[in-house]
Amino acid sequence: MNGPQLNELPDDAEELGPHVSNLRRRALQASELSAVRTFSDGFLIKFLRARDFDVELALKLLLNYQQWRRESPEISTCLSPSSVLGLLNTSYHAVLPQRDHTGSRVLVYRIGQWNPKDWSAFQVFRVSLMTSEIISMDTETQRRGLKAIFDLQGWSLGHALQINRSLARKISSVLSDSFPLKVRGIHLVNEPMFFRPVFAMIRPFLPEKIKQRIHMHGADFQDSLSDFFSLPVLPPEYGGEGPGIEEACQDWTNHLLQSENLLQQIATHPTGDIATACEDLISEEKETEQLSEG
Repeated sequence: MNGPQLNELPDDAEELGPHVSNLRRRALQASELSAVRTFSDGFLIKFLRARDFDVELALKLLLNYQQWRRESPEISTCLSPSSVLGLLNTSYHAVLPQRDHTGSRVLVYRIGQWNPKDWSAFQVFRVSLMTSEIISMDTETQRRGLKAIFDLQGWSLGHALQINRSLARKISSVLSDSFPLKVRGIHLVNEPMFFRPVFAMIRPFLPEKIKQRIHMHGADFQDSLSDFFSLPVLPPEYGGEGPGIEEACQDWTNHLLQSENLLQQIATHPTGDIATACEDLISEEKETEQLSEG
């Protein structure tokens, strides 16, 4: 059975056992992970699915993930939604209730809602990391990945000054080789000309496959965005027929707040078994998806 076929099996499928055991053995033997002694099945399966059950590639991704966390404590050790509630309440970020036609989760970031005088780039990045940790627990998202829409209306010099070369590298690492999620597409809308120098700083760190998945739509984005997303998925503000973006942002903010304890567990012990809390959250997500499709 090949990787894509294994990806379609449930977490408790017997066929996955040897791959999970092999990755756990390799992880426990890795000198870079000597301080970590516990790797839950659910944690390891995230990395295996992200690399279609290629154990060697999954181990490399796991090592990168742990290294990124060690080198970015200002982001990875404070996964508290309540600490950035002021930012979330500006309707800065949402995970849309419906998946796209390929099954990918769709994330929206409204950069103009971020006031760089009030919130640092590190705090903003934490929001993205919190969302990534939550959605990466869902089996269907592990299989189908995510697509992100960055609305750059309101981008200013104040935003640009927050993005230095070090942060650009951290961002590109998460997008490419340091987090167990498949990035299926990145869509930029309302991007001004003076955003391009920042993008030029990030672009060299990205692998070619990610570069090919970046789409710049400009200010007249509604027609071209609908080439990638069906109308029921997108909010009306982006040319769709789904729930409004303000509602979607509030719903996701509530979901993050309900995940506060779980996120704190991940921040302190990301490799451990948090299955019960995870199952409750995934059940809530599926109920929300079903309601939005009804």
